[in-house]
Amino acid sequence: MLSLFNLKAAPGVKKNRKRIGRGIGSGTGKTSGKGQKGQKCRSGAGIHPWFEGGQMSLQRRLPKRGFTNIFKKEYEIVNISQLNNISQDGPITPEVMKEKGLVKKLGQIKVLGNGDLGNAVTVHAQKFSRSAEEKISKSGGKAVVI
Repeated sequence: MLSLFNLKAAPGVKKNRKRIGRGIGSGTGKTSGKGQKGQKCRSGAGIHPWFEGGQMSLQRRLPKRGFTNIFKKEYEIVNISQLNNISQDGPITPEVMKEKGLVKKLGQIKVLGNGDLGNAVTVHAQKFSRSAEEKISKSGGKAVVI
C-alpha cells in the first residue's frame, strides 16, 4: 500500500549535482570545466548574446534607408459586417464603437466595406471607403464624415 512514509522517486528521476573543483580524478577538477585562460573562465564572466567578438555590430553594419513620416495617420479599421452586429437605436458614433469593443482608442476610424449591412443606420467616422459608403446608402443609412 502506498503511504507518505514509503514514497520514492521513480528510478532515473533524481540526478546528483555536478561537484566541480574536487580533484583531477573527478573529471571536473582544477579548471572546473571552464577550460584554460580567457574571458569565459573568469568568475562572473560571460558575454552578452549579441556580442560579435569586437567586430562592428550588425545593427551598425546595415544600411539605413528611407524615412519615417511623422505626419502619417494611423486608422482603426471597422468593417460593415462588424457594424451589422451592433444593435443600436441612434447613430453609430466612435464612442459607441469603443463601447462595443470594435475599436481600442478614439482616434482616427475608417469604415471599410467588407460584409453586408442589414438595417438602415447612420454611421459617424473620420473616413469611409467607397464601397462602405455605397453599402450604407444602399441600406438606407447615412455615412457622416466627422
